[in-house]
Amino acid sequence: MKVLGILGAHQPDGVTSKMLQAVLAGASQTATTDWINLADYEIKPDHDNQPNPVLDKLEAKLLAADVWVLAAPVYLGSLSGVMKNFLDCFRNRIARYNAVGEAVPDRFKNKHYVTITDCYAGGIENYVTGVTDAAFKTMDKFLTMGGLIKLREIVVTHTWGMKTLSAAKQAEGERVGRKAALKKERDDNTVKRYIELFGMIAVMALVTMGIEAAIGLVIPLHNFWVYYGVFVLIFYVLLASILHFFTVVKHRRR
Repeated sequence: MKVLGILGAHQPDGVTSKMLQAVLAGASQTATTDWINLADYEIKPDHDNQPNPVLDKLEAKLLAADVWVLAAPVYLGSLSGVMKNFLDCFRNRIARYNAVGEAVPDRFKNKHYVTITDCYAGGIENYVTGVTDAAFKTMDKFLTMGGLIKLREIVVTHTWGMKTLSAAKQAEGERVGRKAALKKERDDNTVKRYIELFGMIAVMALVTMGIEAAIGLVIPLHNFWVYYGVFVLIFYVLLASILHFFTVVKHRRR
C-alpha cells in the first residue's frame, strides 16, 4: 500500500501541513508514504492538446498511490487557491469525458481518499455556520469525478496563532492514517448503504406512524385519504430533515 499526501497551502510547515504529516505518520506504520507540496510546482493546465510536464509528473505520483490525503486550509470561506488551482488544472485528467461532456471515472477509479482542512473559526461557530463545508465539497466533487472512494474528513478549528496541533488532533490524524493504510478492499460499500437505507426508512415509517397515532388522539383521521395525506406529509418532513443533515451538516466541523 502507498499513501500520498497532497498539501495545498502557502505555508509548508503550517497547521495544515502538520495535520497532513500526522496522518502520514500513522499510515507509515504499515504502508509506504510520500507527499507533494503543490506550492513547489508551477501548475498550469494542458494547452492545445499539449500535455503539461508538471501535470505528467503529478499524475504519475497519483497513479502510483492507493490512498490520497488532500490537505488545504480555508481562506475567505473557501478552499485555498493553491489547492483549487491544482484541481482546476487537473480536472481534465481526473476522469475521461464522453461525447456529451460527462465525466466518466477511469484510471483513478476505486482508489481511496481522506480530506483535511482547517479554519480560524472556533468549533461551535464552524458547526453552526459551516465555514469549512465549501472546502470539503469542492475536494469531494473533484475526487468523486474520478471515482475515488471517501474514507474520512478531518478538520482543525480555531487555528489563529496555532503553532502546533493538540495532542487529541495529533492522535486523531495518526489514527486516521493507520486505518487508511489498511484499506485494501476497493469497495464503495454499496451493500452497506442499502442496508442503512432500509434501516433509515424502517425507523422513519415507525416514527411517522407514532406521530400520526398521537395526532389521531386529538384530530380523528378516519378517512383513508386524510390518513394517507398526513402520513406522507410527516414522512416527507422527516426525510427532508435527514437528507439535509447528510448533505449539509454531516461534515466533521469540529
